Amino acid sequence: MTNTALITGASRGLGLALATTLAGAGWELLLTARGAADLERVAAELGATAIAGDVSDPAHVERLARAVPQLDLLVNNASGLGVTPLPPLSVYPRDEFRALLETNVIAPLALIQATLPALRATRGAIVNITSDAATGAYEGWGGYGASKAALEQLSNVLSAEEPDLAVWWADPGEMNTRMLADAVGAEEAAGAADPAKVAAALYDLVRARPASGRVSLQ
Repeated sequence: MTNTALITGASRGLGLALATTLAGAGWELLLTARGAADLERVAAELGATAIAGDVSDPAHVERLARAVPQLDLLVNNASGLGVTPLPPLSVYPRDEFRALLETNVIAPLALIQATLPALRATRGAIVNITSDAATGAYEGWGGYGASKAALEQLSNVLSAEEPDLAVWWADPGEMNTRMLADAVGAEEAAGAADPAKVAAALYDLVRARPASGRVSLQ
């Protein structure tokens, strides 16, 4: 039976790189991202199914869950950076922080809750993409880092509550992506890792299926 994966934020960056890797290995893919045109192009190239939308929209989460009655792997990769230029916490806009928590914490939890029946049926796996900003004190990264720290603890507790599933909270390290460029500038981002290499490490993780826990992909 063919393995099935649902990947959020799949139209660029690590999500696209992982989708490309899994498609090459014969996986069936359901891909989602907010940009419909880019997502449809990627899905057509990879022979995947695309459902565009915002993962913070409950109706979109339900659409995704209905589309994967069988699910072997859920990858919560979609993420917001928050306010740019990155502000110190002393002036971080609270409304923007609430929105960031919706995207980076509540949306992944909602998608996990919606797909748990399908994941339990296959004893599947969940990958929540996190960041070293969840554990390190980097100036300007307080809002984003706090959201990723919350996602890490959510993952930690989930791994205890769902022992039949593999739950990994994966730190991809710095990658040459649009998000990093928005944060630190295109020149500095260009020196970061290729998302394709990080995706290969993530695929190795999925194949090896180690115990649930925090993993570094670089």
